[in-house]
Amino acid sequence: MHLSELTHPNQLHGLSIYQLQQIARQIREKHLQTVATSGGHLGPGLGVVELTLALYQTLDLDRDKVTWDVGHQAYPHKLITGRYDGFHTLRQKDGIAGYLKRSESEFDHFGAGHASTSISAALGMALARDAKGEKFKTVAVIGDGALTGGMALEAINHAGHLPKTNLLVVLNDNEMSISPNVGAIPRYLNKIRLSPPVQFLSDNLEEQVKNLPFSPELSRLKEGMKRLAVPKVGAVFEELGFTYMGPVDGHNLEELIAMFKEAHQIQGPVLVHVSTVKGKGYAIAEADQVGYHAQTPFNLATGKVNPSSKPKPPGYSKVFGETLSKLAENDPRIIGITAAMATGTGLDILQKRVPKQYIDVGIAEQHAVTLAAGLACEGMRPVATIYSTFLQRAFDQIIHDVCIQKLPVFFCMDRAGIVGSDGPTHQGMYDIAYLRCIPNMVLMAPKDEAELQRMVVTGINYTKGAIALRYPRGNGYGVPLMEEGWEPLPIGKGEVLRQGDDILLVAYGSMVYPAMQTAEILTEHGIEATVINARFAKPLDTELILPLAQQIGRVVTLEEGCLQGGFGAALLEAMMDAEVVVPVTRVGVPDLLVDHATAEESKAELSLTPPQMADRILKLFSKQPVAVS
Repeated sequence: MHLSELTHPNQLHGLSIYQLQQIARQIREKHLQTVATSGGHLGPGLGVVELTLALYQTLDLDRDKVTWDVGHQAYPHKLITGRYDGFHTLRQKDGIAGYLKRSESEFDHFGAGHASTSISAALGMALARDAKGEKFKTVAVIGDGALTGGMALEAINHAGHLPKTNLLVVLNDNEMSISPNVGAIPRYLNKIRLSPPVQFLSDNLEEQVKNLPFSPELSRLKEGMKRLAVPKVGAVFEELGFTYMGPVDGHNLEELIAMFKEAHQIQGPVLVHVSTVKGKGYAIAEADQVGYHAQTPFNLATGKVNPSSKPKPPGYSKVFGETLSKLAENDPRIIGITAAMATGTGLDILQKRVPKQYIDVGIAEQHAVTLAAGLACEGMRPVATIYSTFLQRAFDQIIHDVCIQKLPVFFCMDRAGIVGSDGPTHQGMYDIAYLRCIPNMVLMAPKDEAELQRMVVTGINYTKGAIALRYPRGNGYGVPLMEEGWEPLPIGKGEVLRQGDDILLVAYGSMVYPAMQTAEILTEHGIEATVINARFAKPLDTELILPLAQQIGRVVTLEEGCLQGGFGAALLEAMMDAEVVVPVTRVGVPDLLVDHATAEESKAELSLTPPQMADRILKLFSKQPVAVS
């Protein structure tokens, strides 16, 4: 059978090991060809090919439910659930999503973009099944990186308390999240995997029985001997109420199938520990598991990213990491904190240069924030560097542990705004709104990479409470960077970049340069705009903005975030409080989810390009008279 003929996972039933191996080879080929051409997550999916095939051969996917944690690892799942023909559209506009999406397929039983959710969701499905008297299997597939998240441990704690609730948790243990895993749990798993008796039995038993015909009984004998030799294997999970099975070679189809079949027969919660290799089957990805977690289009033969036609300015993440590292080298109080995203946030630079001032807490954003609060209590300068979309997970900690106590924690939110092909689970749309409402919080965003440097200095120097910096994904504008002598910005002060008498454009962060471009287009139509770089969403520079709003008589706010509760809403509130009543138009992201596409495509669809914004403003002049104050 060819992979293209697989339209339903139940077609795997009855296939021989050889046939499954051929399908596994085809999955890897298709996976690699697609990601090399279009970009996407590479290593995670390559590591779970055999795991997926073996698991699905033992399930009836017309009834049984599988929840995949995060979704990085679900590309093989997509390829055998009817999406082969459209797989070349992966992460492209109107194409196959890069993560699980319930609206995309009946086999995507639970949407996933953030980590550590699968066990909770699967347990919920299992409890609903039992309440309705139905009969189907529920399975959660979770990586060892996601197991560092507190939510996963909460779910394990709950499931272990329900001995009559059948639930299978498959632990995909590849020793990695995006970066190498940290913490006691991965260390414990490593201890199990590398236990000398387990290694001895695995190696020697394989040699003794390799010429014997395979049977489930032989697999159970091997597993039983492992348990006898190492009584403490899986002891933690057993004590938490799970039947522990493993570790099993995640690339051995015979062993996996036998293990899953046995696990399905056991009453209550079961954890199958599967040891896999991230990037399996592509030597370059196996050798660089961090770099090939995800890739932009690249050359399959060399593994090198396809060269750009011209050099690009440095990315915001890199500028942030370089700036923070320079400051940290001269200030031992600065502590950079990441939640398993060192390379994505630029903190890998800090890790290399000042390792003692770097902390990776794993996929544990709530812990990261309260840890930062504790550091701040003792006079340190904690810098919690977390993607905008992931900081959402620590909302209560920001309020309860940081802002109520007025602690000087510096939040640096990478990937703020439209992020492109990762889709709605990763768009940084909401940080302005969800942070603006909290007392003792300052919000700022730079117009370019040089202003980012000054804002990093500003955040380090601010001690009156929490302060948050948002900056976009991607490259800067190529403006000259400052090497030294950085000065903090005055809190709550914006700047006028351009003057005109017809309309006031007040832009925040990544929308400042587009606002300037919009103003230039308006000039061609005889309309002169004043452009303000607000710099701060909280506190707003009302001393600068409100008199100009009153004088000019028409205002447009521009932001790359949700309009509900966002920057424009903040200015409207300030104007109403000051009884400045002039027409205000808010430009930003309306009340909808931004799906996967390139950032440019999303902005065009949302009418956020300078020509589109200029056209909207020109229509205002043709339809609305300017208010006279």
